Amino acid sequence: MRKITRPKIRARHWVGAGVCALLLAGCAQFKYYFQAAQGQYALWSDARPIDDWLGDPATDPKLKARLEKARLIRRFAVRELGLPDNASYTNYASLKRPFVLWNVVATPELSLRPIQWCFPIAGCVSYRGYYSKEDAQAYADELRAEGNDVQVGGVPAYSTLGWFSDPLLSTFINNSDAELARMLFHELAHQLVYVQGDSKFNEAFATAVEEAGVNRWLELYGTEPMREAYVRYNARRQQFLALLVRHRQMLATNYASKAGVKKKREEKARIFAALKAEYQVLKADWGGYAGYDRWFAEPLTNAHLSSVATYNDFLPGFRALLAREKNMKAFYAAVQGMGNLPSAERHERLQQLAKAMPAETETIAVKEKSASSGLQ
Repeated sequence: MRKITRPKIRARHWVGAGVCALLLAGCAQFKYYFQAAQGQYALWSDARPIDDWLGDPATDPKLKARLEKARLIRRFAVRELGLPDNASYTNYASLKRPFVLWNVVATPELSLRPIQWCFPIAGCVSYRGYYSKEDAQAYADELRAEGNDVQVGGVPAYSTLGWFSDPLLSTFINNSDAELARMLFHELAHQLVYVQGDSKFNEAFATAVEEAGVNRWLELYGTEPMREAYVRYNARRQQFLALLVRHRQMLATNYASKAGVKKKREEKARIFAALKAEYQVLKADWGGYAGYDRWFAEPLTNAHLSSVATYNDFLPGFRALLAREKNMKAFYAAVQGMGNLPSAERHERLQQLAKAMPAETETIAVKEKSASSGLQ
């Protein structure tokens, strides 16, 4: 399985490969690739350098402040975390929609295994992205008509893995400082290491980088209120994930049982009803915090829970690897080496790392004191 690390191939080569793929694809695939090419081109067309926005008297002062903050975070990512020093996140685009794209995720009716789609650059992934919500919903309806469980979810940011210069977007620029940093660190990590066809490996790695990065960012630049707010945010996130993981396991047990289809459907409905009820209890404990309400915007399905494992199953292993290597440069080298292994072997190594990890490392990321200690 090929590993993409700091790709340097020029855009015209990618376009050429894309044209070849389109010529070989059927009408449905052609339509999908065409909307993807249109959407990406629109981002390039709308994006302007940060300096242009800052120098424009018509730019809202609040936006200028956010762009300055994003630029500071971007420099920090290079200096302190050793993330790619390129043109990504040096431009900004203001979109007229709440998300940059919408992902369609699908599973069979009585399974948590997501359907996969394969693409020339990203390899095989468990989602299909659309720049139009209407197009995403139309494809979701096709999948539902085939008997699948489907979720359509808005995405505020994504990475082109270093093939193009990803811009800052209005869909996430107004996030809190810590959340903005988290998102940039995560997406830049994808540009550093990406293994085709292994979403669980890729997402867990990027999540480990974001955790370590945000901790260090808050240590150097955060105020006490910012740190406290992020601790609250992270605690809620961990509680919500634990809720999802618990009900995901219930569903997995149900689908693996020898019960008939009717019984499995009844138990599935009961589990999802319990999930919704327990979320309301959790929300009340949070004082009414509604940050996860949109997750319940559509009727709950297997697809909602299928991606939980993608981001979290291997995260303990990456945390343990970072704790062992003690600095980002050595960590990246170890991850890149692991990415060259056969899939089963690298997954086994991550599981072994997680088993050997001290308990206190499970919830905290390693914090280095300086840029030099982080990159040497």
